[in-house]
Amino acid sequence: MPSDTASAPRDPVADLRRIAFLLERAHEATYRVRAFRGAAAAIAALDAADLARHAEHGTLTSLPGVGKVTALCVTESLAGTEPVYLRRIEATGAQPLSVSEAGTALRALLRGDCHTHSDWSDGGSPIREMAEAARDLGHEYIVLTDHSPRLTVANGLTAERLIRQLGEVAVLNEELAPFRILTGIEVDILDDGGLDQVPELLEQLDVVVASIHSKLRAPRAEMTARMLGAIANPNMDILGHCTGRLVTGRGRPESEFDADRVFAACAENGVAVEVNSRPERLDPPKRLLRLAVEAGCHFSIDTDAHAPGQLDWQPYGCDRAAACAVDPARVLNTWPADELVAWTTARGH
Repeated sequence: MPSDTASAPRDPVADLRRIAFLLERAHEATYRVRAFRGAAAAIAALDAADLARHAEHGTLTSLPGVGKVTALCVTESLAGTEPVYLRRIEATGAQPLSVSEAGTALRALLRGDCHTHSDWSDGGSPIREMAEAARDLGHEYIVLTDHSPRLTVANGLTAERLIRQLGEVAVLNEELAPFRILTGIEVDILDDGGLDQVPELLEQLDVVVASIHSKLRAPRAEMTARMLGAIANPNMDILGHCTGRLVTGRGRPESEFDADRVFAACAENGVAVEVNSRPERLDPPKRLLRLAVEAGCHFSIDTDAHAPGQLDWQPYGCDRAAACAVDPARVLNTWPADELVAWTTARGH
């Protein structure tokens, strides 16, 4: 006999955010992600009675940021039904990203992510949202590494803005404990090998990722000298996306440098080599990753995430690292946060 009892309402904000997460994970168009995150923000601002009234009167689309598709998702959630849109994307976009058993095993060992961005620079979400998404994925910590001031196209952080960010992180860490947001930066490696931020500030940070974002086609000798200069800096902890290549779309070729000398310097100076998991980067290439293993380097398997769903990209890097015989014990983010910070502090900051 059919029941007259209506299904309990679902959380429409959670459903909208889950859709956005899976779209980000699938590297879908930014405008599509924003539609769901914008609708989630608009719905979250309402109390339950107002939301129910809009749904009942069919006026959800009158709310800023809520369109027909997102309004339908909200209506379905409130009726206690998993939104059709969410059900479809769960079926197609929530599959495991690892393709190897060894990669899956390595991903299970990761405790955090050492390269992430927020809306303080060119990321799309607030620090809290990034942290909560990482926590929900099972991480114990993330390192917040927004860009440094020279990268103006990415709204890089001046010294003053970085100081303000450190204050916000301290407040969030009190609220989110035991989860931790480690302080950090993705600092530009300048033409002369210097690092693009005040040294005294870099010394205060838990983790410093240093990357090259300009003059990527410089001659081999110049690029090598530039990288070696940065690696010798005691404030640098991780060498980010070392070749700068892009492997999707129009693509971008690898920067040319003396990999033997660069990786030897990383091993000697205690600078980890990043295994960048972004699908368009997958940097370094496997032949260089194997050279770094042979050189005795440490590693960090990172997402370089600019949105919450991208935090789930680590399996791409884990598969590559496992294929190149990276020792999990030498991967920084298999370590607890205190051990990681002790390692970077011993490095010089």
